[in-house]
Amino acid sequence: MLGVIFALLSAATFALNNAAARRGVVTGSPIQGMAISIPMGVVCFLPVAVLTGEIGRLMQLPATAAAWMAGVGLLHFILGRFCNYSASQASGVNLTAPVIQLQVIVTLTLAVAILHEPCTALQMIGGAMIFIGSIATQQQPSRATRGTTKDAAVPADSGIGKPAAFVPRRIAGYVYASGAAFAYGASPIMARHALGDTGPITGILGGLIAYGAATLVVVVALLSPAIRRNVAALKRENAPWFVGSGVFVAMAQGFFFSAVAVAPIMLVMPLLQMSLVFRLLLSAWLNPDHEVFGPLVYVGVATAIGGALMVSIDTDFILSTLGAPETLARILRWRV
Repeated sequence: MLGVIFALLSAATFALNNAAARRGVVTGSPIQGMAISIPMGVVCFLPVAVLTGEIGRLMQLPATAAAWMAGVGLLHFILGRFCNYSASQASGVNLTAPVIQLQVIVTLTLAVAILHEPCTALQMIGGAMIFIGSIATQQQPSRATRGTTKDAAVPADSGIGKPAAFVPRRIAGYVYASGAAFAYGASPIMARHALGDTGPITGILGGLIAYGAATLVVVVALLSPAIRRNVAALKRENAPWFVGSGVFVAMAQGFFFSAVAVAPIMLVMPLLQMSLVFRLLLSAWLNPDHEVFGPLVYVGVATAIGGALMVSIDTDFILSTLGAPETLARILRWRV
């Protein structure tokens, strides 16, 4: 039960992070977002590690576990976050979030192949539904394709008339979202390998190590004049959104690492798919002019959520609740 609570809290704060980051990259850049949000993770995790006493156990953590968590920081926070921010900038959260949620298929595949966690036929069907849901959202026409008005053609920052209709760059968004799905899908296996069965508080220490490694990469990257110029061009109105994104994602990662420390990957990862609901609601509230909405988006999200529930809820519980015929139940209980 504790793992479920942590996973749902992680899903909610991940959604807050995505909404804030989306607002920031509307006129900012992914590099700017990473330069602010990644060090914010250290700022958030360090005092918690000190208050909980976990910082004193830093040297007691096995070197292999620390190395795995440093690898999580590089894969998840550097590669994954860059792809996530770039996908959001190109196509918005509503179109790219279901694609990024394909991470669950990556994770489930690796969990079976590497961690030898069981996967039933029903869970595989659920994974297929997540995939179908992500494809469905891509079929939703943007507002601009349904006809733009003279007012809609006015740039958003011109101060004249209505903001321009958001026109997503779907191919770029899909490619970046796929990269994020891979990075986000593989890193939980590394985290589970490093923190498995160590207790939820150890997740704080693991998060600090991961963010510390990623922050070191950011510091080294800032030695590049081109990257420094990019970061220096940050607009004042974007900074609070990137700071908020950094705080929310640090909270989300803390909840996530605590969840995988006490619960199997096969339970935690699917529950994170509930962030799709939170993201959709927050997009409508915070970014209504910079997202694509429509029936196919809602159908895709609902399908992905249904698939996530099929994967996360115990197969026997689902089959007994639905009263499935024994022959069908036997097929759906088949395990890999």
